This record gives sequence, structure tokens and C-alpha cells, in this order.
Amino acid sequence: MDLTYSPEDREFRAETRRWLEENAPRHELKTLDDRRAWHRRLYDRGFIGMGWPKEYGGQNAGPMRQAIVADELARVNAPAAINALGISIVGPTIIVHGTEAQKQRYLKKILAAEELWCQLYSEPNAGSDLASLKTSAEDRGDHFVVNGQKIWTSGGVIADWGLLLARTDSRVPKHKGISCFLLHMRQPGVEVRPLRQITGSAEFSEVFMTNARAEKSDLMGRLGQGWEIAQTTLSYERGGNSLARVTRYAGAFGQLVKAARSLRRGDRPLLDDPVVRTKIGRIYAELEVQRYSALRVLSALEKGESPGAASSVTKLSYSEFEKRYFELVEEILGPYGQLTMPLGDDDVAVDVDTSSGSRGTWAHAFLWSRAGTIYAGSSEIQKNVIGERVLGLPKETRADRVKAREAS
Repeated sequence: MDLTYSPEDREFRAETRRWLEENAPRHELKTLDDRRAWHRRLYDRGFIGMGWPKEYGGQNAGPMRQAIVADELARVNAPAAINALGISIVGPTIIVHGTEAQKQRYLKKILAAEELWCQLYSEPNAGSDLASLKTSAEDRGDHFVVNGQKIWTSGGVIADWGLLLARTDSRVPKHKGISCFLLHMRQPGVEVRPLRQITGSAEFSEVFMTNARAEKSDLMGRLGQGWEIAQTTLSYERGGNSLARVTRYAGAFGQLVKAARSLRRGDRPLLDDPVVRTKIGRIYAELEVQRYSALRVLSALEKGESPGAASSVTKLSYSEFEKRYFELVEEILGPYGQLTMPLGDDDVAVDVDTSSGSRGTWAHAFLWSRAGTIYAGSSEIQKNVIGERVLGLPKETRADRVKAREAS
């Protein structure tokens, strides 16, 4: 790893920190209009889509500048941008695979949050095995007719557009018969139903498409290129914003230590308990591992290298760490970690961030941490990718599994 902050980078960090200290909201943004307004301020300052080409509204900034802004946003616990999927996943995918007309039509509106986006990939029977999707797009000459169901669609309720994978050819191997479309969500034939989660919120939804229309001009890439395009999308989803994620974890860690000092067991602070100190030490050690892993990713990006399949290492590492992190928090805080609302000025059910960018109590963060081992490819899928594409291990076949069962 070779990562050195230049004097210009340090000055840029100082400028970014000053601006955020003066402009970051001091209260929760509860309405969609409030979140759009904050997003627009970030966009006007040049902090949204920094790495995008200037002709499409970006700053053409390098990975280091992007990481500094993400890091500083996390440091002050600033609200996340509202169009996160559009900016981090859909936009970069359009930049790589879209036509010039698609870039001109969609990219600047994504950056300004004039149009909000979701991702229409997973289905009830095609989540981790995405290539088994059944949603169809039938060519009707001047457009496609889309029928099917998607699920676990983040932000589907507020989305204006969706990045859709649909089957356009059922006669070829399943990976080769998938195409990618930009689908208008505000049309007849598209129904969005919120899904209530264990956290009590409804960030996910299921989407039903009944004779919905996808324009020929909104086909991304070639017919049958959807699987290739999906790999581009997932590499962004699995490897991005690693350093900012670590900064948010570090902020939560500081609040954990504060809570352990204020809570008492018997006549001593909880922090004096050697078992508690051991668990806190474990969290800190693992947090440092995550930090250096994020810096390694940043170093590779600064040198123009793509993480490729190695992004699965990053995704597996942070999602499993997040789960362990909040499990240990619950063990340390006991019943106080299960509170779902604050106690007061010096509460222990504090305002913490999750990887979703949402804010809540320790209990909320603990429940949300399970999602990280599923979204953007489950932990089991990441292990397969790492084994086969990173380590070069042979792919296990159905016959291998049958032999293993018979041997046992």
C-alpha cells in the first residue's frame, strides 16, 4: 500500500471540514423535501458525483478527494445524500455502458436529485442466484413489455426510475439471456408495495410490473449484455465508500466508550470490568483492520487499479464485521442496548449510524447489521467469488456435492 496525503489534499480536507461544520444540518431531516434540499446544497458545493466527468455534472476528482469528502461527511455525522443508489451505482453504470443520449438525458438529473433511482435486480426466487431471474421483457417492435416481480428494492417507494434486469431470451443459457433497462417507475403497470422490516422502518419494497413499458432508447448496452452490466453495478456496490464506512463505525465506537463510562455495575463504571474492556478492545482492533483495508482499496484506486473480484473481499469483510460489532455492543450494554428511544441528554441509547446511512439507536443498528450479509450479494456468494476468482480454486459442481454427501 502506498498512500500519501499531499499538501493539497490536506488543505482540501481542511476546507471541506470548515464547510461542513458551518453547513451540516444540526437536526434530523424528516421530510423528503428537507433531504432534497440538503442534497442540493452538497451538489452545489461540488460534493456529489465528484468522480464523474465534468461534462455530465461531476468534478473529475480523483479517488483521494472523493474519500476525503466521504470521510468528513461521516465524521460530522451528516445526513446521507438522498439519491445514494443513483449516484453510487446507477450513474457510474450509465457512464460505463450507456449511450451518449442516455448520459445526457439522465446523469445531471441523478446528481441534482431531480430524479430518484432504485435498483430492480433481486426477485423472490432469484436473490443470490441472480441469473435465475424470471422477469421478462418482450420485444414489441418500438418498445419492450415488462412483466414480473422484484423484491428488496431499496428506495422503491420514492424512486422515479429503476435500473432493471429482465430476461429477453429464454432459449440461451440463463446468464446470456438477460438484458438491462432504464425503467420509468411512475407509469401504469408498475406497483410498489413497501416492506416493513424488523427495525420498524420500510426502506425496502416489492415491485410488480404488469405490461409495463420500457422504451427501446432505454435499453442499456446490447440485448443479452445484462449480466455483464450487472457485474459492473455490483463492483461499485461492494467496494465503494470503504473509508467513510469505517469513520461512521469509529464515531459509534466513541459513543460506546462514553456509554460504558456512564453505566455502572455495582459501584464501578462498566468500563472498569475487565471482560467489558476486552470486548471493547476487540472491537477497536477489528476497526483498525477495517480502516487499513479501506486505505488499501483507496491506494489501489489512486493508482488507477480496479478492485474487480477483490471487491468481494471488502464486502464480505465489512458486512461480517458490522454484525460482530453490534453483537458485542449488545453484550456490553445489556438491556440498555435494547432501548429503541433515547433516555435524555446523557443517554446510552444514542444516535448511531448504520451502513444504510440511516440513524437510530443501538437496537436499530444491531437489527440493521443483519442486512449487510445479504444485500449486494450474500456472504456465501462472496466466499464463492473469492475462492473461484481471487484464489483460483476449482468451482464446486453438483456432482462434487453429491460425492461429498455420500462420503459423509
